[in-house]
Amino acid sequence: MKADLGILCKRLGLNFRNLELLREALTHRSAGARNNERLEFLGDAVLGFIIARALFHRFPRAREGELSRMRANLVNQTSLAALARQLKLGDWLILGPGELKSGGYRRDSILSDALEAIIGAVLEDQGIEACQNWVLALFEPRLAELEEGKGKKDPKTRLQEFLQSRGESLPRYQLISQQGSDHDQVFEVACHVTVLSKPCLGKGSSRKRAEQQAAEKVLEMLSRQLGKQL
Repeated sequence: MKADLGILCKRLGLNFRNLELLREALTHRSAGARNNERLEFLGDAVLGFIIARALFHRFPRAREGELSRMRANLVNQTSLAALARQLKLGDWLILGPGELKSGGYRRDSILSDALEAIIGAVLEDQGIEACQNWVLALFEPRLAELEEGKGKKDPKTRLQEFLQSRGESLPRYQLISQQGSDHDQVFEVACHVTVLSKPCLGKGSSRKRAEQQAAEKVLEMLSRQLGKQL
């Protein structure tokens, strides 16, 4: 297993002194008591700090609200899961039998948590400077895409503002289902808007995230209908 983790280190561009930290970062709680939850907690905090500081210096004239929106778009669950897929972390996750059977290695929440746990592991293994350098290199393509003053608003806000600009009723969000244990729930929400004949469904590890995904799907449908990006 250590040799295998060495291969992963090369893919990630990392050189762990303690490979057990990397193993722990890849271990979902379904696989045992020693898992990545504590490292994910640490990684989430340090990731937010590193990205906030990078945005603060990169966009010196941006206001607090703009900086907050840019950070939220960079470090949300969907964005982190996409990065984890680019790194092919799903191939390396250590999951319990139930999660393996249900395809947990594809789930956004598990992938994003694993990436944050790796960030926490790098911090513990190599210190803040090495951790910051790795995170900034990982996020550089996305940071480069940002334009000052154009921090993209979240989907629910964009949808609400679009509908208001057309004098339409505000969207209505309906909770369809809530499944799973207290610490691993999946919410499904429908977003109803008067300009579409059918609602759009979204799923997420919280009701808020499910609503954001549903709103994003509505925006995608409206963009196709109007022939422009919303």
